Amino acid sequence: MPAAYVTRPCIALPSHKVTTDEICEDIRRAHSTLPRLGVMLRYARRTQVLTRRFTRPLGHPVVGGNAPIADRNQVAFADAAELAVRAARQSLESSSLTAADVDCVVTSHTTSWTVPGLDIHLIEELGLRPDVCRIPMSTLGCVGGAHALARAAEHLAARPGTTVLVVVAEMLSTVYNHHDTSVESMIYKTLFGDSGGACLVTSAPLGPGLRIDSTWEYALPDSRDRYAGRLDASGLHFDSQKSAIMAVSDIMPALQSHLSQQHLDVIEFTVLHPGGPRIIEDAEQGLGLEHDPELGDSARTTRHTWATLREDGNLGGVGILAVLARTHDDPPARGARGLLLGVGPGFAAAGATATWQP
Repeated sequence: MPAAYVTRPCIALPSHKVTTDEICEDIRRAHSTLPRLGVMLRYARRTQVLTRRFTRPLGHPVVGGNAPIADRNQVAFADAAELAVRAARQSLESSSLTAADVDCVVTSHTTSWTVPGLDIHLIEELGLRPDVCRIPMSTLGCVGGAHALARAAEHLAARPGTTVLVVVAEMLSTVYNHHDTSVESMIYKTLFGDSGGACLVTSAPLGPGLRIDSTWEYALPDSRDRYAGRLDASGLHFDSQKSAIMAVSDIMPALQSHLSQQHLDVIEFTVLHPGGPRIIEDAEQGLGLEHDPELGDSARTTRHTWATLREDGNLGGVGILAVLARTHDDPPARGARGLLLGVGPGFAAAGATATWQP
């Protein structure tokens, strides 16, 4: 496929920094009589997330309170849209472009229901052209950022010379819900954070960064219940089955086949979704990445993913963009070949082989 160049993503984080200690204390307050609470909290702390950002304080009714679904949904979209607009404006400004230069906008947003969607909101708030091509995506969740980059690259292949704006926003604090009392729900309370992210994808480079050489997508057969969202009167919930922990390992044969076809025998850098320790570790193992003793348990090629997980948590579809932004700050060598990989609910994966351009 023709090359597609990705600018440094701009990440918009909300103002409320919440520590894992604060979340565990909030869980103790809300579930003081829950059996095996101590065991659940030990599992929750294994996410290795130290801090994350929420758009609202932990004690706000739409986070740690009992706000109904209508209120949670309204706040979630308003906050997501605000972060999306902020990230998109920063992306355009950093590349010295204007809204009129954008020929296509690709959006991914899952954590609230709204019609019209984030794409229409961005057209109005940013002043994009009325004839801008729109590729709006929802229900993708954590794979949204990688999927959006793949769609942008395919759009450029069909329409060379155009400028594509990719915007992703997720309010994952909306699944922080004390109605959920399973072990998995306690883990997700400490894992997720809120954010928006944006970048530009073009046929010619606008600066240093990633060149997408090929794209790959895969939906794991018979896996739609491994990770899934659920909606009821109390809000949006995120569930997973025990088989979910094997999902990354289960997609590896298909991914390895694609990498072989692309003659990517040695992976020199990665942009991996910071979904959680097990997701990252299984990706490292499946890809044969060597560990760097100076970096503890993390492979040198996945250091930016681990850093994002610790400091920002799992940002859903924005996570890939956040890892890519860190990669710009500490880049691989000129011409290094690598892999971008996102995974998400059902169990679905999207990725790209890439080359680093100075």
